[in-house]
Amino acid sequence: MAIPRAAKTQRRTRIQEEKEEQILEAALDVFSARGFRGSTIDQIAEVAGMSKPNLLYYFRTKEAMHRALIDRVLYTWLEPLRAFDADGDPESEICNYIRRKLEMARDFPRESRLFANEVLQGAPHIEDELKGPLKELVDEKAEVIRTWAKAGKIAECDPYHLIFSIWSTTQHYADFDVQVRAVLGQEHAGAGRFEDAGRFLEQLFTSGLVRPA
Repeated sequence: MAIPRAAKTQRRTRIQEEKEEQILEAALDVFSARGFRGSTIDQIAEVAGMSKPNLLYYFRTKEAMHRALIDRVLYTWLEPLRAFDADGDPESEICNYIRRKLEMARDFPRESRLFANEVLQGAPHIEDELKGPLKELVDEKAEVIRTWAKAGKIAECDPYHLIFSIWSTTQHYADFDVQVRAVLGQEHAGAGRFEDAGRFLEQLFTSGLVRPA
């Protein structure tokens, strides 16, 4: 994980921690809107309301800020998948996973766009994580889905494409939020759109997977 320069000092003060958070919030705004290549340290300093030299005391490079944010996003983004319980009821686990992912789309849209931008650019900063910890976690949960299918608890399916499909449908509500609200119109584009999406996606995924009692 990327460590801010100030974090390497012997005693890290409350002010240092607050400044780092202020910078990372600004960096998240800039990176999520412009992507890594389109962002500059000057832009981040302006959004943070800091001078460039002051910002560089805490983070020496644009890469260091981006890496710190990506590390956070990866951990947060994978938490709902980690909670996928092999001993739970398959329908409940699938529905809970969909709901958690939609909550993240609602609560962390900038983080979602940051991650999407990184992947669209070929994942130059996180390729090792995608091929390592991410793949290991997805492999583990894919085996859970296979076990449910073998036990007759759900229909046979490709577990990887099931997970990919949940990712794509839920993150759509963060990455394409402007489009979603434009198409839904004022009447349906409020906070309730996530509840509407949750009900539909639960029906979509479980109707084809869950066997009748």
